[in-house]
Amino acid sequence: MRKPLLLILLVLVIALFFIFDLGDWFTLDALKQQQAHIATLRAESPWLMAGGFFVLYVVLAALSLPGAAIMTLAAGAFFGVWQGLVLVSFASSIGATLAFLVSRFLLRDQVQQRFGDRLKAIDKGINRDGAFYLFTLRLVPVFPFFIINLLMGLTALPIRTFYWVSQLGMLPGTLVYVNAGTQLAAINSLSGILSPTLLASFALLGIFPLLARAVLRLIQRRKVYRGFNKPAHFDCNLIVIGAGAAGLVSGYIAAAVKAKVTLIEGGNMGGDCLNTGCVPSKALLRSAKLAHQMRHAAHYGLTSTAPEFSFKRVMQRVQAVINKIAPHDSVERYTKLGVNVLQGHGKLVDPWTVEVTLSNGDVQRLTARSIIIATGASAAVPPLPGLDKVGYLTSDTLWQAMAERASPPARLLILGGGPIGCELAQAFARLGSSVTLVQRNTRLMPKEDTEVSEWVKQALVADGVRVLTDCDTTQLAPISAGIRLEVNQVQVNQGDTPLTLEADTLLLALGRRARLQGFGLTELGITTERTVTTNEYLETLFPNIYAAGDVAGPYQFTHTAAHMAWYASVNALFGHFKRFKVDYSIVPWCTFVDPEVARVGLNEQEATAQHIAYEVTRFNLSELDRAITDGSDQGFIKVLTPPGKDRILGVTIVGEHAGDLLAEYVLAMKHGLGLNKILGTMHVYPTLAEANKYVAGEWKRAHAPKRILAWLSRYHRWRRG
Repeated sequence: MRKPLLLILLVLVIALFFIFDLGDWFTLDALKQQQAHIATLRAESPWLMAGGFFVLYVVLAALSLPGAAIMTLAAGAFFGVWQGLVLVSFASSIGATLAFLVSRFLLRDQVQQRFGDRLKAIDKGINRDGAFYLFTLRLVPVFPFFIINLLMGLTALPIRTFYWVSQLGMLPGTLVYVNAGTQLAAINSLSGILSPTLLASFALLGIFPLLARAVLRLIQRRKVYRGFNKPAHFDCNLIVIGAGAAGLVSGYIAAAVKAKVTLIEGGNMGGDCLNTGCVPSKALLRSAKLAHQMRHAAHYGLTSTAPEFSFKRVMQRVQAVINKIAPHDSVERYTKLGVNVLQGHGKLVDPWTVEVTLSNGDVQRLTARSIIIATGASAAVPPLPGLDKVGYLTSDTLWQAMAERASPPARLLILGGGPIGCELAQAFARLGSSVTLVQRNTRLMPKEDTEVSEWVKQALVADGVRVLTDCDTTQLAPISAGIRLEVNQVQVNQGDTPLTLEADTLLLALGRRARLQGFGLTELGITTERTVTTNEYLETLFPNIYAAGDVAGPYQFTHTAAHMAWYASVNALFGHFKRFKVDYSIVPWCTFVDPEVARVGLNEQEATAQHIAYEVTRFNLSELDRAITDGSDQGFIKVLTPPGKDRILGVTIVGEHAGDLLAEYVLAMKHGLGLNKILGTMHVYPTLAEANKYVAGEWKRAHAPKRILAWLSRYHRWRRG
């Protein structure tokens, strides 16, 4: 009963405070009116006055009531700088700690029960850097202090740490306010407002947060760089390690603004996307789709035929596509742009120095004011039982292994039902492989809505893929014909069912892991877990070392890598003037199965998990003229909006060219345009893009003003006579 009783007491006290307008006593006007009376009381009973002031301040701070700022000014006005500073410093810290304890006692258990999984990362950060984080908030009051007290109570920050950091962190700001209060007490006429001393005191109030922020950054820099000797001169303005999407964009931007930049790449220019990811997979998917269309040519009024092809020539085409795009990312192009490209392995030696082991074995060291880590990611290879005894492929090694094959794998076993696994399963099935896709989760592509997962599953099954979900791998073993996989498949209300699967080729499609080893990150103390830890400016532990792309996450897409690279490179080169926080608010993506699955913003399962109210507007592509003429009328567009509003929370598209159709919604969300704006935009007929307008029309129809329409019906009836 202690929690309800305490909560009732707090609500009652706070209610009485506002019911009786006690806040009127804590204003500048009230302070001036009572100035003489309070001064008299202090002269008669200085200790009683100081004690009463102290208790009142503690109560206001503990209950998070308004008036603390005025009380701080009053401390300077009636007690002077030093006595007022002591009173307020201890009273505010004690009151804040009481508010912290009340928040922890009343709310922490409930918050942990409901949001425990999401708070794990926050609590981990608080345990590691909580004192410095709280000190920053106290020193630079971006948020009201009472909010900091309540929110910190929900974390795992120790009480003792909260108190001493609050005492120390609030001290400079308290001094500024108390000092301003001493000048406020001296105002007796209009001319007093213009006194240089008072103006200087309040100017200090305005610039204090800026000064505090600068001091904090200086303290942090001195702390992290302790023990390192900064070079007096630098070879470069920027060094970029890794020439994938993030590295190439970083180098391009630096060269465009005439900075001296060195780009280091130990493998092929263009990184995973060009050589083993987006480009080869989409080239393979296109060949597979054409083979599929040939088999189903009757759908278009032609004669269906079994495609005859050389798999080796298909793979040669894949390589030809890579070769055609490669000049865009080549050493020659970037050299012409002004980038110094070194082909070799880069490793951090200290916060400003990179040691480069060149392809010919030579070693050289370069220094730079800023460094960007853009080393990308590689295919994840988890420790599955028996995996070390069998041969396997990943999305990184697949292309070289397939390059010289005369035919696709006869029996292909794919572990992993995410985007990579689904795309490659469909492609190889359409090219003639017998494909079995094994997924540990209950459904394919679990980040998407359930109905989307079902669409993808049915599409794969229609192409001949055997899809097994709810499967745990128990053993992998080599056999004469290739590989044997044993799994336990969970059956609802039936327990586990053991299955034995055999194949000649095993492909792991179990996600991607950031490349963190061998670059000197651990030796320098740069925090790495699944990715390199960065702040909102993409700075690592060292403010001059940044990370961008797959190595930093949280999204592993080529377009997000390029997006992050802009922030990393601009902050690295111009952060001493202005820094930009990386923006992940609008992140689109697409999985290129057939039909494609594209999304931006929230889907239904995410909105539900985050307790965000929404309504769904849906348009089926079976009703779209162009989709019907193209024979691609399978799929839908689903838009989430707040109830009664046309603001777009998220869009999911399943269908032909879904990734292209999504662009209009990405633009709309980025610039705050709602469905009404899309409805009012002319779209070419007949195109797939018209579907976007029709979705908006569905929303408008559902929100038509029925009362007004009823009056219009009466009006038109009257007009007819």
